[in-house]
Amino acid sequence: MASDSPDLISSSPEPGASSWRRQLAGTLFGQRRAGAARAPGPQRTGRGVWRALLRNPSALAGLVLFTAFIALALGAGHLFPGDPLDMVAAPFEWPGADPQYWLGTDSLGRDVAAGIAHGTRVSLLIGAAAAAIGLVIGTLVGAAGGFFGGVVDNVLVRVTELFQTIPSFLLVIVIVAIGRPGVTVIALAIGIASWPTVARIVRAEFRTLREADFVLAARSQGFSNARIIFGEILPNALPPVIVTASVMVASAILIESSLSFLGMGDPNVVSWGGMIGAGRDSLRTAWYLTAIPGTAIVVAVLSLNLLGDGLNDALNPRLRERT
Repeated sequence: MASDSPDLISSSPEPGASSWRRQLAGTLFGQRRAGAARAPGPQRTGRGVWRALLRNPSALAGLVLFTAFIALALGAGHLFPGDPLDMVAAPFEWPGADPQYWLGTDSLGRDVAAGIAHGTRVSLLIGAAAAAIGLVIGTLVGAAGGFFGGVVDNVLVRVTELFQTIPSFLLVIVIVAIGRPGVTVIALAIGIASWPTVARIVRAEFRTLREADFVLAARSQGFSNARIIFGEILPNALPPVIVTASVMVASAILIESSLSFLGMGDPNVVSWGGMIGAGRDSLRTAWYLTAIPGTAIVVAVLSLNLLGDGLNDALNPRLRERT
């Protein structure tokens, strides 16, 4: 993604021209600025990325489904006010038996629909927080190793490999068992276990871009290492990181559901995995108690995977633009 444009070399950048916020917004919603690096082959502007994403039926379906989950999470408190853990009706009411509780009730008489809605909020919150933690750690480690190289890179690569030798789910269980099971601890544990993948991607991008013409021009103008890393290279290394972020959110939702199913989730909130765990004893007589939250997990993860595939097709600079 290197650029041979002389604009950055021949003219002095305006104050704040290297702002990572401006470059990120340009990457997603508009054109890149003149000094941005370009990979060999056709490039997509931000508008082209969104057009390609919306023209992809699978990606569009994933975007619509994920948007629906976000809307459900935001409106859970208005649609189902009160505590979803409260017993509100007779136990084991099947879906459709009572219009007020249209998804039925569980073994304790709790509203299944309210649990699904509030569980959406918990799952998305943990997924987004865990992905953000993993992205921050992985980006910092990968950027430092890929930019500086040498001893710094060797040490960070060994640390990354050490974390990768530990099964991620086992590491999450250990961290949650040591701490107090809760939304914050679970999100932190998943984020700590998921950063090595991001670190390797960012490191590879930085090793490719650190000798690009626009980086050499920035060095010649006396830019600091921090400004080059965060203002010049990182915005141009974002596309694969954005794609990875969608996969990380889906993985975090699955891991949180697995923890809740094993009884290691936050006991003070409703989660999809916890609902499946609570309904497994009644699987033969009330299979809907596991089928409904299980379907929610499948659809949520599927939407994120479809969206990630669409982002990969839209942001991959090696793919030719479709006419």
